[in-house]
Amino acid sequence: MRKLALVTGSKGCIGSAITEKLVNQGYRVVATYFTGNLRCAELWFEEKKFNLEQVRLFELDVTNTEECATRLTTLLEEEGTVDVAVNNAGVILDSLFTKMTADSWNTVIDTNLNSLFNVTQPLFSAMCEKRGCRVINISSVNGLKGQFGQTNYSAAKAGMIGFTKALAMEGARYDVTANVVAPGYTATPMVETMREGILDAIKSKIPMKRLAKPEEIAEAVAYLASDAAAYITGETLSVNGGLYMS
Repeated sequence: MRKLALVTGSKGCIGSAITEKLVNQGYRVVATYFTGNLRCAELWFEEKKFNLEQVRLFELDVTNTEECATRLTTLLEEEGTVDVAVNNAGVILDSLFTKMTADSWNTVIDTNLNSLFNVTQPLFSAMCEKRGCRVINISSVNGLKGQFGQTNYSAAKAGMIGFTKALAMEGARYDVTANVVAPGYTATPMVETMREGILDAIKSKIPMKRLAKPEEIAEAVAYLASDAAAYITGETLSVNGGLYMS
């Protein structure tokens, strides 16, 4: 029977790569899109040449606790247990802390961190009952080391790691694993449009002297979702070309 994966932030560069990789590995993917953005999601679906057996578009505001509880309960009734939940939705609103607004702080925390509760909590009991399921959270190298101008983003991404370790302990007796993938700088359209000098400076700090490919992040997710990773839980898999070594 085909396994079911849910991917939040599925239309972004990394989310698209994760969705495509899981589809290619035989998963049926529930790809979330933000409330009211159906047409944008449909265009993405068509561009990627998915079919309805491979991908189901699913409207969901990951920052809305009540909506997530209601919509995801309905999803379980319609589709059955989610075997793999990939929390990938995220937003960046950079600012010096002295100039950061409460709105910028709350938006980043709600989208990048509170969404983990909102999305995972309605699914987790069914995952434990089925056993052998996976929760995979997409953090960042900046959640491990911090970053100038990103107190909100670094706090959220670091919080994801703590959340994952605690959840891993609760899921372990049910063979439900929880792990983090922490990408470094990745070749997304936003990063690649940086001024050449800035991009060169970033690459110079990476031992491998290049950005990650979105497909390389997706490969890490696929590995943690696989049976080969059944004994790995509570871990953070860094995919950053050696940018941050401990």
